[in-house]
Amino acid sequence: MSLTLLDIGGTFIKCADGRQIPISSDGSREVIAEALRSAVSFRPKPEGRSGEISQIGVAIPGPFDYKDGIFLMKHKFASVYGERFQDLIFHSERPSCHSERPSCHSERSEESPDIRFMHDVNAVLKGAIRQLGLGKGITALVTLGTGLGFSYAIDGVTQESETGSPAKSIWNLPYQGGILEDTVSARGIRIAYARKTGDGTQSAYSIAQRAYSGDIAAMEVYDNVGKILGDALEPIHEELGFDTLLLGGQIAKSLSLMIKPMEAAMPSITIHQAPDGAVFRGLETLFENN
Repeated sequence: MSLTLLDIGGTFIKCADGRQIPISSDGSREVIAEALRSAVSFRPKPEGRSGEISQIGVAIPGPFDYKDGIFLMKHKFASVYGERFQDLIFHSERPSCHSERPSCHSERSEESPDIRFMHDVNAVLKGAIRQLGLGKGITALVTLGTGLGFSYAIDGVTQESETGSPAKSIWNLPYQGGILEDTVSARGIRIAYARKTGDGTQSAYSIAQRAYSGDIAAMEVYDNVGKILGDALEPIHEELGFDTLLLGGQIAKSLSLMIKPMEAAMPSITIHQAPDGAVFRGLETLFENN
């Protein structure tokens, strides 16, 4: 039985086989649907032939209906709000529904893939726990990228809300008249560097590369992100008592630029970068008991 694993972000769909499919989260229904079809690469079986049903595991941020696979985001993927992932793959036209959250989707047939969903931050944490053998104690994960994610696990069990999202969030914590994600994210890094240098053309990645090359302003930006994140996490550490902190996402690849102020804020914990591919290892757990 074939297994396809997808990590859906706002600009790319990352596939476990190494492919990266561009996707525009603010694009039209057909633009989004075509990207999903390309990632899944679904091909109907020839008429009259039987075969194995493929399995598809999908990591995607919320809000999302992880049980039925329905998009519930309005800040991105707005053009497919209320639609089911499976319908976007198999139906070229929007299902004829009149409610805000359609419930008239076709049922999965025996010929359709078995599609299962997981919050992307939970998937990274589940995978990292398996890869690093962190089955005991309390492990927390922060994901740093276009957004700011947080999840934690107790003795290897990821703590989730009733909807399947992480049990605790930090992205919307108040910070300097805004929220924490405004500062601790890719856009926050770009804005901070532009304020220091007047150069608003750099990406978070290029700013990190400049920091590693000795750019003082870039080094200060990343060091400050580490300090802000450490200060924000310190009371959460006191509340949850996690002994290991993992950092995932693209910005976490620059952990060495941020780790010192984080360690100073939480000297009793161990901080690691989440392993590459953790999101896909986490998605595999969706099918382990089946």
